[in-house]
Amino acid sequence: SDWSADSWSDYGSRDKPGTTLGRTVPDGNVLFPDIFHTDHLLFYERFRAYQDYILADCRASEVKQFIAEYLGKVLEPSGWQAIWRTDVFEVLVGVVDVNFSALKAVVQLSEPFLCESQDGSFTLECMQELLELKEHQILLQELWVVYDESGEFDQTALAIEHVRFFYRCIWRTWDEEEEDEFDYFVRCVEPRLRLHYDVLEHRVPSGLVVDYQNLLSQCEELYEKFLNVRNSIASNDSDSEAENVSMVEGLKLYDKVEHLKQKLKLIENPLLRYVFGYQKYGSLQAKGLRPTGARVTHVVPWTMTASLLQLLARDKLCPESCEDLEIQFHHDPLAAVNACYEGDRVIICPGHYVVDGVFCIADSVELEGYGLPDDVVIEKQGKGDNFFDCTGGNIKISNLKLVQHDAVEGILNVHHGKTTLENCVLQCETTGITVRTSAELLMKNSDLYGAKGAGVEIYPGSACTLLSNGIHHCKEGILVKNFLDEDYEAPKITMVNNVIHNNEGYGVVLVRPVMASEMKDASAQGTTGTTLLFLEETPKTSKYSLARFLNFLIRNTQPAQAGDETACAESCRQEQPGCVTDELELYKRAETCEQTENNSEIANVLGATSAKKSQMHKKRLSELGFTEADDNLMSQEMFVSVEGNQFKWNGKGSFGIFLF
Repeated sequence: SDWSADSWSDYGSRDKPGTTLGRTVPDGNVLFPDIFHTDHLLFYERFRAYQDYILADCRASEVKQFIAEYLGKVLEPSGWQAIWRTDVFEVLVGVVDVNFSALKAVVQLSEPFLCESQDGSFTLECMQELLELKEHQILLQELWVVYDESGEFDQTALAIEHVRFFYRCIWRTWDEEEEDEFDYFVRCVEPRLRLHYDVLEHRVPSGLVVDYQNLLSQCEELYEKFLNVRNSIASNDSDSEAENVSMVEGLKLYDKVEHLKQKLKLIENPLLRYVFGYQKYGSLQAKGLRPTGARVTHVVPWTMTASLLQLLARDKLCPESCEDLEIQFHHDPLAAVNACYEGDRVIICPGHYVVDGVFCIADSVELEGYGLPDDVVIEKQGKGDNFFDCTGGNIKISNLKLVQHDAVEGILNVHHGKTTLENCVLQCETTGITVRTSAELLMKNSDLYGAKGAGVEIYPGSACTLLSNGIHHCKEGILVKNFLDEDYEAPKITMVNNVIHNNEGYGVVLVRPVMASEMKDASAQGTTGTTLLFLEETPKTSKYSLARFLNFLIRNTQPAQAGDETACAESCRQEQPGCVTDELELYKRAETCEQTENNSEIANVLGATSAKKSQMHKKRLSELGFTEADDNLMSQEMFVSVEGNQFKWNGKGSFGIFLF
């Protein structure tokens, strides 16, 4: 529907007869009256309410004041009932006044007395005593407005819902101590609100959601400890040894809190969300060898005919000796993989297989299509995080076409061990292939396309070999994750004879944090060559932050001199005897030189970043007292082999660096 500003401002207006809100029946055994159904609001409804009516351009320190002013305009000060809900009890109350500055309602118990508690111990006398202790003032966010079909209390119910949602899902106890600028909505409210709805709509991997909740709980717990230590120091004027110890403890807690806050911001920011890697499926247990020690060949036929069985026996089942070969037949590929033990092989006959589930391969097995990839198609249906999760020591997948729909995570994740992908077609939905820390991928003669993220994501400490593949029509072609963190080792990357084309962004992107020295160099150097994308972890404004940092260009390698193209063309001419005069031939030779330069540039920049990692590692060892580091300890540099790749028609160029 078309929601103009005027129509939204009239939402629930008392000038229109009848309510526009729904009703819901409270859970429990007590017959409470129905309440307004307000927790179903859409993203844009909450977004516009906070941006246009409640918070606008306020500072974090002004949030409570702005909310109080908003409530003063829309909230009925008395004459309505609500259910007061806590973790222990629910009770029906009537509102007689509102303390707007404290965001509290002045209430009294309704008649007849309706109350439900976990142990049934809250009597009328107990509730009256509790209200007297609270001076009859209850936080507005603990009240659920009783349904009224007249429409008079629609605005009241909506306003309380906005306050309740804000303090439950948006507000953090440390927000007031952050940068107190006029962009609190853009820095904090908008990214947290988007994350909330991304989670609701299953656009964020479940593992990342769990990580975020754990980080948030840890940060809240540590921040509370930090506040206690800080308050104890502030209340103690003596210069004792105990106070010095408390100051040291406070500094350590502060550093931990800041570290966790930065991780939370990474996940809250949709642009940087997947820069923060999370580990999962570490608990997947391999079955190992069968108790009998036998290895089984699993056959998955779409339809089995006598001729197909003869061909299978000739080509796959009995190439040499089949006397001791055990064969099992399955109806679908997922059942076959789930039945595998270490060393088993799965042969999938031509057909279009639709599966609803995740292929979790924890043993060294071989998954092979019998025929061309377009003849053996495995398509995933139903929502889910993953399609293929590989943790086995040596997994081989070949001659298959994998089709992914309505996904949250990538089409194939290599978490541990080595996975070889050969002669496959991967039609992606979100990201493509992810190579996690300590995992290894060998991908050759395959075609990958359609990823809304990167076609291949390479994590620090991994090994990735890409040989003669096509990676195209993705958001980015290949993304190399940040590996400058002291906990990670540099990845080992080999890219030979790949064609990376028609991607929306870059052919290859390196993600890493900006270094202080680079910020200084950036202002002094020219702006030609490799594109560096500078983005703050939390952009100050959705408009201006990107405009300020996007397309900030800096040369990581030696800037090209005037006449380099001429020299390159000249060197190409000298490779073969004779004078080349054909214009098309000149163009082809110039393109070959350009592709060679692209390969060289990627290798140089990745190598330079690896060298920086080695220097940082050496410095840390020196600080720890290791003046002469062992060679094996220092072998942190990235192994890079980039040659023979072609980069064509990528929206932003062949190579970029994403700095955060």
